[in-house]
Amino acid sequence: AKFMKAGLRSNNLDPNARHCMASAVVGFMRTFNMDEPMGCYDDIEKADAFVLWGSNMAEMHPILWSRITDRRLTHPDCQVHVLSTYEHRSFELADNKLVFGPQTDLAILNYIANHIIQTGAVNKDFIQKHCAFMKGETDIGYGLRPTHPKQKAAKNPDSGKMDPITFEQFAAFVKPYTLEYTTRTSCVPAERLKRLAELYADPKKKVVSFWTMGFNQHTRGTWANNLVYNIHLLTGKISTPGCGPFSLTGQPSACGTAREVGTFAHRLPADLVVMNPEHRKIAENIWKLPDGTIPPKMGLHAVAMQRALKDSKLKVYWQQCNNNMQAGPNINEEMYPGWRNPETFIIVSDPYPTVSAMAADLILPTAMWVEKEGAYGNAERRTQFWRQQVNAPGEAKSDLWQVVEFSKRFKVEEVWPAELVAKKPEYRGKTLYDVLFANGQVNKYKLDDMARQHGTAYHNEEARHVGFYLQKGLFEEYAAFGRGHGHDLASFDTYHKARGLRWPVVDGKETLWRYREGFDPYVKKGEGVRFYGQKDGRARIIALPFEPAAEVPDREYNMWLCTGRVLEHWHTGSMTRRVPELYRAVPDAQVFMHPADAELRGLKRGQQVKVVSRRGEITLTLETRGRNKPPQGLVFIPFFDEGRLVNKLTLDATCPLSKETDYKKCAVKVVRA
Repeated sequence: AKFMKAGLRSNNLDPNARHCMASAVVGFMRTFNMDEPMGCYDDIEKADAFVLWGSNMAEMHPILWSRITDRRLTHPDCQVHVLSTYEHRSFELADNKLVFGPQTDLAILNYIANHIIQTGAVNKDFIQKHCAFMKGETDIGYGLRPTHPKQKAAKNPDSGKMDPITFEQFAAFVKPYTLEYTTRTSCVPAERLKRLAELYADPKKKVVSFWTMGFNQHTRGTWANNLVYNIHLLTGKISTPGCGPFSLTGQPSACGTAREVGTFAHRLPADLVVMNPEHRKIAENIWKLPDGTIPPKMGLHAVAMQRALKDSKLKVYWQQCNNNMQAGPNINEEMYPGWRNPETFIIVSDPYPTVSAMAADLILPTAMWVEKEGAYGNAERRTQFWRQQVNAPGEAKSDLWQVVEFSKRFKVEEVWPAELVAKKPEYRGKTLYDVLFANGQVNKYKLDDMARQHGTAYHNEEARHVGFYLQKGLFEEYAAFGRGHGHDLASFDTYHKARGLRWPVVDGKETLWRYREGFDPYVKKGEGVRFYGQKDGRARIIALPFEPAAEVPDREYNMWLCTGRVLEHWHTGSMTRRVPELYRAVPDAQVFMHPADAELRGLKRGQQVKVVSRRGEITLTLETRGRNKPPQGLVFIPFFDEGRLVNKLTLDATCPLSKETDYKKCAVKVVRA
């Protein structure tokens, strides 16, 4: 983030978390004006009930799922409710199974809010003291190209505007979301919806709501996040042990190495944003830069980058340790053209010959995590360090090494305008490496100090290469953004002694539950609860409607397609498909279909079929049994298989607010191969 936004003065930087956690980020910021969950994994052992919204934790978070399973099986009164557009392994533990029509989770969330109000279950004291009501602008489009008919038809494209309303106006807004309407809209039986609503409304039940990609990869993903917060705020079931909304990350360190450090196109460290002049000034002061160094305009997000490559508006694209050519949406129309554009130059840093690497103009062999020193930040705000264990093979170097070395190739005058250099004439003739890394701040921790303090000289290739403890210098500089502002981190050396700490860390003590007196040092005695991210200390309860998906089945393309993962393979399978045991277990992607849909089309289990959308087609094996059980009208295909690129089928629609892609909903047809 520092190299791109301060060095090259470009905000065209985005993490792979854009495809998994961006909706969660914007949801947090709109409701609390502070990112990341208020609770922690300790909630699992204290909860009376769990509600999974679009989250197959049994396969995607198996360690956490084992803890939920233990809680459910050892406490007879504990309940598990699971909501999804198809049945998966998490349904095996569910007491209440809710399979809903794609996109109608929005209606279900509003129904629950309405039920809470109509049955008198609102925690009036809590909302009077700690909440404010807002109404969001609607008909905001689908994050498609401006020329797309769906985008042109939107009345308020990409608008996140909100206006204050009263509780009474909010109650009137959700009143149409009755049990009858929601049953009809979602196709979930009334008794199951009512049971879920009664759980949230019961003041004696401690409820934890978990969600991941079903909410986030959604053309109204930000809204879905806001709506689940509404439920917990209306009932006061938040920021207390065993009770609260919990956004699970889709990837390790999506919090730490994306959200917290500012690698999104609009963000700086510790929830600061490039569009805010005061935030830019803070960053420039910490980084020792002249005023005006950081550009004020949000950069291109991940999907916009692909469109810009195709349109020749972006000429150079450097992808580090992700596989966007396989994981990105609408490959045929929006990915291939940009990567094959003769006017563009594509660089891929990766340890493996992925689809992206094979399509690149230049491949930089890259070290794996055990071949470098680094840090993670996970969904419970836990920061955790690790040391380098082994050397990288051959010419492979870490991503950090590559960025630092690259910075040595640029003189300040080559990348900064003359008027900016004039503000810091002492930088004239220096490289970006000198200004950003050898600046007297990052390079002040010496290698001999590291050996003396720890009693041994830990192997650290990057530090030995530059001659100082690079990771410590970068971390301490970064930590300055959050200390005293509710994002407090401990000292660098503390993390190498602890098994991770949950921020804010104040006076050496981690915070398990934020915003609650007695747990959070930023909540003063007598305040009880204070959502201090907002200036008035009040969380926002936001009125937002159900709106349909960007693309729905019709007579020709008559089925929904949902993509996702399986237990055996991580994302695009770059590593896991190279593990013999995992490859033998699940060698290829299959299309999961309801038996009645297969019979209707004259198809049989094990047969090769074509799945076709308006954008492309793939051939794969039909499965009508097994772990995933779609309802009639929907098929599920995992995206790990580079030989069957499911994202040739998907639409590049995004949540207009978060810019996160909706991989869960597009229209396809299934025919004989």
